[in-house]
Amino acid sequence: MSTAEPQVQPAPHEAVGLSVDDLHKLYYFMRLTRSVEDCVRRLYLQGRLQGAVYSSRGQEGTAVASAYALREGDYVAPLIRDLGASFTRGVEPRYVFAQWLGRSGGLSGGRDGNLHFGDLTHGVLPPISMLGAAIPLCAGIGLAGRQRGLKCVALTYIGDGGTNTGDFHEGLNFAAVLRLPLVLIVEDNGFAYSTPVAQHVAIKNFAQRGVAYGIPSETVDGNDVLQVYAASKLAVDRARDGGGPTLIEVKTFRMRGHAEHDDASYVPRDLIEHWEQRDPIELLVRYTSDRGLMDATTQSEIDDGINQEIETALEWADDSPLPVGISQGDGVYASPM
Repeated sequence: MSTAEPQVQPAPHEAVGLSVDDLHKLYYFMRLTRSVEDCVRRLYLQGRLQGAVYSSRGQEGTAVASAYALREGDYVAPLIRDLGASFTRGVEPRYVFAQWLGRSGGLSGGRDGNLHFGDLTHGVLPPISMLGAAIPLCAGIGLAGRQRGLKCVALTYIGDGGTNTGDFHEGLNFAAVLRLPLVLIVEDNGFAYSTPVAQHVAIKNFAQRGVAYGIPSETVDGNDVLQVYAASKLAVDRARDGGGPTLIEVKTFRMRGHAEHDDASYVPRDLIEHWEQRDPIELLVRYTSDRGLMDATTQSEIDDGINQEIETALEWADDSPLPVGISQGDGVYASPM
């Protein structure tokens, strides 16, 4: 795997339509995502959670910046490393903690696993375990929106390994032919579980796959939130105006194993060290600090607020009761007429 960065020049925040307040919000959502996932990891190590725990550490900027380009009425379908997209769209941490703890206050009422949750009131679709399946789903949302005269856009994600699935190709081709309002983010984080990119594809950039289907495609630095936001905003606006789908490849890195049970011993140490210097949160802090857009006091206030928010959210989730057995069919079977 190459450590070369994509050849895209970063633009200042003003040039991509972001205010200082927007920069603070992007920092907040990235830091919130990392802090919540760190807390979830502790719960996992304490034996309080069932199922695997997947971390987006090191690639929080991808989900946050892309989801930030959406507006009310749009839809996003996150994958396991896109918790930041859910927070950016308005999902509250307390409901996420309750979901992980299997409580009735969770977004599925304690009836599903810790990953399969969404919130349609905020346009967030639950992740689908069959990788690539969210692409035809979001294409269908775009088609339904067009038929209803809506100007909604659907955005979803796929990992580098997931681009080899049939749903990826079929869904993307369907969206391309019908010029549907779909934005697809390909998260090239270096490994498909433990398989390096160079060992499962022969292409250098996954943006080439979008070109093959006749749609606008580009490769950006996934750890630079300004680049990710700029590319996503352009793609979202194009889709909303009838310009069809866009594929955005983001070059990023997974700073933990595939899940917490994976020690990532197959990842070369020098590769980890390279990407540690490109932490998306630290890059944004450096950008705002160098320009006097966020001082240490403001950053500390945001961090302290997040810590308090997480403490309160976890207490709320802990106090939420377990689901009762009689409710197991709710949301599964249709109610009698």
